Amino acid sequence: MRLLGHLIRFIVSALMLIVVSWIVPGFTVGGFWSAFFLALVIAVAAWVIEGIFGRRITPFGRGIVGFIVSALVIWLAQFIVSGVSTSFIGALLAALVIGIIDLFIPIKSPFEQGARAKSK
Repeated sequence: MRLLGHLIRFIVSALMLIVVSWIVPGFTVGGFWSAFFLALVIAVAAWVIEGIFGRRITPFGRGIVGFIVSALVIWLAQFIVSGVSTSFIGALLAALVIGIIDLFIPIKSPFEQGARAKSK
């Protein structure tokens, strides 16, 4: 069930990135698979950053630092994932829209999910 839960989370994230690309000027995603791999790259980058610096610095973190790191991760991910193109302003706006969506549909970070499972 754990693998299925992660797969569903990436599919939902990919769909959210497609919607964000329709809303935000300067941020384009070529299709579902580009969005899926972009969600995967963002999750891996967040996991690595969170492992090194802690939760407050990650894209999942709240506040201005988490917002800026999120925009940087989105901007840098365009160089890894084909079909994704963004300006830095587009990445900032995408991070803002994703943050607003996250207020209504929160997604747990991989570390939060692991910590929750260990505490049970």
